[in-house]
Amino acid sequence: MPDYTTIIGLEVHVQLATHSKLFCGCSTRFGAEPNTQTCPVCLGLPGALPVMNAEAVRLAVMTGLALDCEIPAYTKWDRKQYFYPDLPKGYQISQYDLPLTQKGRLEIRDDKERFASKEVRITRAHLEEDAGKSSHDEAAGKGDSLIDLNRTGTPLLEIVSEPDLRNSLEARAYLDELKLLLTYLGVSDCNMQEGSLRVDANVNLHIETPAGKVATPIVEIKNLNSFRAVERALDYEAQRQFREWEETGKKLGEAPKTTRGWDDVAGKTKAQRSKEESADYRYFPDPDLAPVRTSPEQLAKARAELPPRPAELREQLTREHKLSPYDAGVLVNLGRPVLDYFFAVVAKCGDAKAACNWITQDIQRTLKYRDREFAELNLPAERLGELIALVAKGELPTARSREVFEAMIDSGDDAHSVMQQLGIGAVDESELIALCQELLAANPRVVDDVKNGKQQAIGALIGQAKKKNPNADPARIRELCLELIAKM
Repeated sequence: MPDYTTIIGLEVHVQLATHSKLFCGCSTRFGAEPNTQTCPVCLGLPGALPVMNAEAVRLAVMTGLALDCEIPAYTKWDRKQYFYPDLPKGYQISQYDLPLTQKGRLEIRDDKERFASKEVRITRAHLEEDAGKSSHDEAAGKGDSLIDLNRTGTPLLEIVSEPDLRNSLEARAYLDELKLLLTYLGVSDCNMQEGSLRVDANVNLHIETPAGKVATPIVEIKNLNSFRAVERALDYEAQRQFREWEETGKKLGEAPKTTRGWDDVAGKTKAQRSKEESADYRYFPDPDLAPVRTSPEQLAKARAELPPRPAELREQLTREHKLSPYDAGVLVNLGRPVLDYFFAVVAKCGDAKAACNWITQDIQRTLKYRDREFAELNLPAERLGELIALVAKGELPTARSREVFEAMIDSGDDAHSVMQQLGIGAVDESELIALCQELLAANPRVVDDVKNGKQQAIGALIGQAKKKNPNADPARIRELCLELIAKM
């Protein structure tokens, strides 16, 4: 069987976090009644003139800088001609040959080491306006279509990658890292359920044969409603193209580029239409909009305002706080609010590893169990830091720290108050030694078992110690018992 390489490029459309549309003052709020957020400009009525949204340009430039893109001093707007019922003007204002940003990169990695870290080149990231939304009532048998133009004119940033991805795992890692970057920048909420982030995938195969390398026609996959759908669609499409090549032997150039839609229920792509080339859209400069010029002073200001990127934060956590790459990745993936919370906890307790463990394990488990968001956590960072410090100093037994933690969330009280309410206090070392001596004297069989190499027998004594003194630290009880037996 011939070997083949999957060639993947992704087009990601991101709705920018502006309050108004790209060329008019209509709201971009999600969930409004259909066709209530429109005006003559976004409806394309005669005589209406567009006015550029400067905030959308600022957010796009910030994204371009974060992706290490070039930001040309001059860019312009173009009309992309096509005719859909949800495109009232008959054209989309976009950018063709002079995009706002170009030639960038994004590094991707995999904590599970299923593939090597690699750099994915970014072809361009350009601004354009969104179209409306068509709803097709095929289930009822009527075949009616309804048009909602609320999204018409919403600012989108289309981020186009080079075909540098080689499998669905890399594609998923690219999307995860890109989404994380965009949310850290605050340029978009990237909510796929609300249409704030959409993905189209371009895929074909390079097949090694005895006669040389052949390439299958490029297929663009649409209707990808989740990152998991992107993975499944790419895996399916690679297998489908290879089967088709085996059956027909078609090479690149012998068959047209096509667009296929992903059917998530059926788990397969379905043919939609032949794929348009740029000439089919009859691009020309928009005569109603002035070009955009970006000065060196504007770029310097944008760079100064650029927040730390996820990759930089991961490096900071491993270098300054000595966290493992895995722990650093988990923390950063939880988002900027959680990371800021971590820094505040560390400032209080001075123990980055303990803070990371509490935040990534105990807090996340508690939030999931209580069905809460992180913003609803009733535990200030300073109080968690105080709790960790008390455990480190031995003033709070490790075995009861989770109990105190839960009570702090329930009551809103600090650790000292909760410990007083629960009757928890540190146990003097001499008291622990006396307790261990008492247990060993009462359990000679356990002593014999330990001397014969069965150290797990100590477990029975730990349970008895907890009954006699709930504040006793199990780990310390174990250590003391073993030390005392060794001296016998």
